[in-house]
Amino acid sequence: MEIMAQAALAGEVINLLFPVFLSLCLFFLFIKLIKSASSATGPPLPPGPHPWPVVGNIFRLGRKPHVRLSQLAQVHGPLMSLSLGRQLIVVASSPATATQILKTHDKILCGRYAPVSSRRNDQLKYLDNFLWTELFSTRAIDSQAALREKKVRELIRYLGSKEGEVVNIGEVMFATVFNILCNLFLSKDFISLEDDEIMKGGIKRLLRSISEVASTPNLADLFPILGPLDIQGLNKKARELFVKITAMWEDIIKERREAQSAGGHVSRQRDLLDVLIDNNFSDDQINNLLLKLFTAGTHTSSSTIEWAMAEMMKNQESLVKARIELAREIKRENQVREADLCNLVYLNACLKETLRLHPPAPFLLPHRAIKTCTVMNYTIPKDSQVFVNVWAIGRDSMAWSNPLSFNPERFLSSNLGFMGNNFEFIPFGAGRRICPGLPMAGKQIQLIMASLIYCCNWSLPNGTHPSTLNMNDKLGVVLQREQPLLLIPKLRRRNY
Repeated sequence: MEIMAQAALAGEVINLLFPVFLSLCLFFLFIKLIKSASSATGPPLPPGPHPWPVVGNIFRLGRKPHVRLSQLAQVHGPLMSLSLGRQLIVVASSPATATQILKTHDKILCGRYAPVSSRRNDQLKYLDNFLWTELFSTRAIDSQAALREKKVRELIRYLGSKEGEVVNIGEVMFATVFNILCNLFLSKDFISLEDDEIMKGGIKRLLRSISEVASTPNLADLFPILGPLDIQGLNKKARELFVKITAMWEDIIKERREAQSAGGHVSRQRDLLDVLIDNNFSDDQINNLLLKLFTAGTHTSSSTIEWAMAEMMKNQESLVKARIELAREIKRENQVREADLCNLVYLNACLKETLRLHPPAPFLLPHRAIKTCTVMNYTIPKDSQVFVNVWAIGRDSMAWSNPLSFNPERFLSSNLGFMGNNFEFIPFGAGRRICPGLPMAGKQIQLIMASLIYCCNWSLPNGTHPSTLNMNDKLGVVLQREQPLLLIPKLRRRNY
């Protein structure tokens, strides 16, 4: 379970661990673990705040654990350990410690939090290789360009229909990105931009519910003794939502299988579902994979675009510079193509600066120590969860000048990229566990950003001055805006 979810446990623990008998059982278990740890030889654990009995350091995390752990790192050091129930957490909060975790000791600390049988590992490796070939390779991404461009044209036409009205940027970006993925995977739209009832209704509400369940803290992850009880009802709720979401495409899977058996000709371009069926994936495997790809790809991209637009609205000088660059580079026709993106140097710098300040996954995904190892003269025990606080690294004053300022120019004179080679800037991770969808997400986000700026003028409602725009965040499935970004579009290009 991700550390962002664990942060919300304080209230749950108070209510659910109140019974005396349960507290006593867990207390004795905690004492046993402490004694086992103290009897071990070798370097000490990384320093960290003193844990409370049973619950450990849960109450220290607060509602914004990325901020709180950054503050604790100032006291205890950039490599820090905490106890969350029975689980030991190690947090890296500087470029140097991130290098140790994601490069020097990457082979040992790259484990996943999943069943660790050799058969399960083989399945995960096969799936990674399969997705890389079919979705994330250069060949695959290039073949998807026309689809992304088509969906962005639909987005701009929709914004034209809303000219002069207030638009919730986060919702519109979510729907656009979700439909792009739907068409890549299943050759079908599931959300209509033009239908406000659908935008605000069933599908979006269902996806939000799935995200909420996924981010709700589960006490069984911290106290395995509670696992069989499902006292929060999360497992039951997850099963119910899984059935509802997969019902969206179960008929499509059935029709494709029947068409394949009949040897029918496919007139459309082949999509991911065709490839999965051809490779003998079961319905359960397809359902799990699609749900994983939707949840991983939609929230991160849509949130990043919303943050980028907010930063550029607040920093109008950057918006003007990006618009000047677009006017200079987009010459063939009146719309942005993916082929143009390589020339948009300043816009790319704006995206990097947005990700430095607002990484969608402020802790990346949790790593697991495959075996005990020593990092910077500290012991990281086997099966510890290891997190890298990229939010803290992006605001580290030792790595960045004026780290809290939105300054895209800092990237114009540097070679910092997205590929995890420079550990002061790793919004998508690095090493063996770098985000596999990075190449596709990068194209998608840049194309949408460029089109929004090139094709529309934007203003804030109610005469709000851009400098007063609220930039507070909150942590859910991803790092998102505390208040939704509401903007009013006015088309600049009308031949979409």
